[in-house]
Amino acid sequence: MKRRTFVLTSAMATLLAACGGNKSRFQTYNGPEVTYVIVNKGARKMYLLNESKVIKEYDFVLGFAPIGDKFFEGDGKTPEGTYYIDRRNPNSRFHLSLGISYPNAQDRAEAKALGKPPGGDIFIHGQESPLKKNKGDWTWGCISISNKEMESVYAMVKNGTPIQINA
Repeated sequence: MKRRTFVLTSAMATLLAACGGNKSRFQTYNGPEVTYVIVNKGARKMYLLNESKVIKEYDFVLGFAPIGDKFFEGDGKTPEGTYYIDRRNPNSRFHLSLGISYPNAQDRAEAKALGKPPGGDIFIHGQESPLKKNKGDWTWGCISISNKEMESVYAMVKNGTPIQINA
């Protein structure tokens, strides 16, 4: 009897898993390599490029103080300049996230001249909660897209990919 219960329970679990209400957030990508990311803060557009060809375009929101370059920790601004994707966080509080290599040497020097720390932990990330749709600019300097979009970006953009963040 115990064996029959085990077999029936296993079959039921397999059947439920196959019904697939639990889609993985980790996608695969087999298209052209993303060789560059361009972020235009003013237009709120992010472009994934292969060489000079746009592969994908995204709308996004920024930090709570979106105008101007980031100069120090806590200013709510998104840095401007050339960086690269330097890390991945599959356990991000914001669904998934890709780290941006801020601060660079120039950023550290600018913050030091102001007598403040430059900050860090600037990411491209999803939303904090799939049930809560954040409106307007709400991050602390990051670039936020929808969770579904972040799943695609996470699969497409590899560590080491350059990112140009423009005003």
